[in-house]
Amino acid sequence: MCEQCGCNHDKTQDTFDTKVKAIIEAIRPNLQSHGGDVELVATENGKTVKVRLQGACSGCPGARMTLKMGIERLLKEKVPQVKEVIAVD
Repeated sequence: MCEQCGCNHDKTQDTFDTKVKAIIEAIRPNLQSHGGDVELVATENGKTVKVRLQGACSGCPGARMTLKMGIERLLKEKVPQVKEVIAVD
């Protein structure tokens, strides 16, 4: 609940979403330089991040490694609340 006006707006979720979006935007240029890309699809419960790998990353044999050892590792490092990053189609 918002402390300022009492509405149901959750500032904690906003902060989590904002941090995740910023990290995803920082990662994108590196993936784009290799012909790929990543799109933030959703965040859930302040723990799970859903992304869509695009371009050369979509269907790439190394996509799982990019997801888990790259994107997920960096998100967990910068936003400790992140528990898991899931790729969706």
